[in-house]
Amino acid sequence: MATISKSDLKKLRKRRARLKKKTMTCPFTAGGVVPRPVYVDYKDLRTLKTLIDREGRILPRRRTGTSALYQRAVRTAILRARFIGLLPYVSDD
Repeated sequence: MATISKSDLKKLRKRRARLKKKTMTCPFTAGGVVPRPVYVDYKDLRTLKTLIDREGRILPRRRTGTSALYQRAVRTAILRARFIGLLPYVSDD
């Protein structure tokens, strides 16, 4: 029985990770169509809370699957909600 070297094992793990990775779609675009003007409602707290983590940081695009155009709109919406007091800047923990 042949043993697998460390470099071969790393290559196998990379290949498996690449195969398992699924493509995420933007939750704001309906069917891939981008409406104009692009707007994310800062009063929609349920949606905004899914886009920040427990510490209150904005999650990156690769974690949420939002497009670059909507990620900028999400950022401004979260900043507006924080400024008004709808969302906290940091967690209460």
